Amino acid sequence: MKDGFGREVNYLRMSVTENCNQRCVYCMPEGAIPRDWDCLSDDELVEIARAAAELGINKIRITGGEPLVRRGIVELCERIGSVPGIRDLSMTTNGARLPVMARELKEAGVSRVNISLDTLDPDKFKKITRGGNIRDTLLGIDAAFECGMTPIKLNTVLIGGFNDDEIYKLVELTRSCPVELRFIELMPIGSAHTFSPQAYIPNSAVLDKVPELKPLDEESGVARLYKLPDGKGRVGLISPLSHEFCDSCSRLRLTPDRCMKPSLHSPEEIRLKGLHGAELTWALKLAIAHKPRQHGALSATERSASLRDMNRIGG
Repeated sequence: MKDGFGREVNYLRMSVTENCNQRCVYCMPEGAIPRDWDCLSDDELVEIARAAAELGINKIRITGGEPLVRRGIVELCERIGSVPGIRDLSMTTNGARLPVMARELKEAGVSRVNISLDTLDPDKFKKITRGGNIRDTLLGIDAAFECGMTPIKLNTVLIGGFNDDEIYKLVELTRSCPVELRFIELMPIGSAHTFSPQAYIPNSAVLDKVPELKPLDEESGVARLYKLPDGKGRVGLISPLSHEFCDSCSRLRLTPDRCMKPSLHSPEEIRLKGLHGAELTWALKLAIAHKPRQHGALSATERSASLRDMNRIGG
């Protein structure tokens, strides 16, 4: 189904929990208490997936919070992946639980994963995640490879003064490993608006630090792709601040508390609680029709209009 600006909307991100086993500083406020008592049930999520598929949605990404902390997540993925019309089921995760769950997820229909990896330094990892262990995430990446999930994408939020000194080391991962390492500009949304102006640096810093990266004449979602001359993997740049990509946006976002967001950076939300059948379909059509042409300006001094932290939207 097309929105009011002719964009084909075929991609739904379904956040299944606000909770997480990490507390990344740009995602969740310190001391936040996730409200999982108000989360969508498995049956509700499957019903929404079916209604969305009937409108042309064929790609679903399961997100959180951290989706792997939700009880029964493997069975839920299997049910959503079995919905007629859904051709691509993926997940965004911090990877910490993948060592024991990756194979089950693959068998349930999750074909690929995006894994958060903001630093290769164990101490900095612990700081950015407020207590996480980088070893768990690295083992999770290995587990995803071992069970045949592909492609594996690593998401790195680029933060000036924190990990910009690791750009070259992170890009080096793609020389010997067939991953897509994606640098994402820090967005002034929710808790992230408290970062200093120096934290908001453009993705052009990656090309400045690694000039041997060569552009590729292909796309990977909203990422511009590059490659080291002898690299087995690729580097993606996702630049919501310096190079907005709204013209190609094809997605909706379902929050864990039953709201559909036509746009990540818009305050508008369409409540789905208690809707079924024709009413649910109408609400989904409304969300598609209300997708804005583009989001407002984003910068160190211009905050997102979204009223939520990222853990309450979905990555």
